[in-house]
Amino acid sequence: MPSIIGIESSCDETSVAVLKEGRILSNIIADQRVHAKFGGVVPEMASREHLKNIVPVYKVALKEAGITESDLDAIAYTNGPGLLGPLMVGSSFAKGLSISTGLPLIPVNHMEAHVLAHFIEEPFPENDFLCLTASGGHTQLVLKKGDELELLGETIDDAAGEAFDKIGKMLGLDYPAGPEIDRLAKAGDGKKFGFPIIEVDDLNYSFSGLKTHVLYYLRDHLRKDRSFIEKNLKDLAASVQKTIVETLLVKMEKAAMKKKVRSVGIAGGVAANSALQKALSELCDKNGWKAFTLENQYCTDNAAMIAMVGAIKFRQGNFGDLDLVPAARWKF
Repeated sequence: MPSIIGIESSCDETSVAVLKEGRILSNIIADQRVHAKFGGVVPEMASREHLKNIVPVYKVALKEAGITESDLDAIAYTNGPGLLGPLMVGSSFAKGLSISTGLPLIPVNHMEAHVLAHFIEEPFPENDFLCLTASGGHTQLVLKKGDELELLGETIDDAAGEAFDKIGKMLGLDYPAGPEIDRLAKAGDGKKFGFPIIEVDDLNYSFSGLKTHVLYYLRDHLRKDRSFIEKNLKDLAASVQKTIVETLLVKMEKAAMKKKVRSVGIAGGVAANSALQKALSELCDKNGWKAFTLENQYCTDNAAMIAMVGAIKFRQGNFGDLDLVPAARWKF
């Protein structure tokens, strides 16, 4: 089996991982705290942070894996989708490494990797697999049918993670707000505030309407009571979380029924949300489905999933060229 180094730099995590003989030997992730004060990722700053982090993260990944460059068979890297500046940092590093070592390049679709991350340590299911990928930049329902991936639905505006972060900012929470909303919601009443589930056609999602509804709801109540958010923060967090989780799983259940799948999973940063994990488990128990969830290190952007897809493509002989340009938008 091949030894693959994976490089991930699609947004604000710089990650390098080593996969050898089907096992992840290291998966180093460097977060970027610099964006917190801006309430979201600043692309130019993200690119600069990747430039600072990529070499040290690479060296630590090799050291932790206990291997050298001579032990590697190929270099897998994220070629898209994502922020173009960060993608260029990762792809340029991968290409430079390829030139210096003679190792072949394997460009990987970041969203494909999120879906297949479930099988880093698990065997592929025998039948079709449905994955909900929810993060700060994407919300997608993807069907894995054999070796093919089919996009069934996606957000037409804001992503689920983006909704968590933007509504969290309205509540006075620091970026990223998703984990803090999850923590607060555990002590709140998710039924106290009836925020709407926004319906759109087919298996697509929309979260901009929820964001706008919460904005006006808070505005109206703050006019009457300036301490409204402070008094109701835990219940507001629980109600927002409940609405987002239900919105995600309503369409997921519809897609699973339509495609007659028996195995479903969640991926992406939002997949670390405890309420979403619990609700998925309950949904699968109700329908007799097998639920796939991920360790937190594989939910957020990480290079282990890139290396894993790289190993699949290596066996297929699916390599890339030095002149391949990163793609900010890239379908399967």
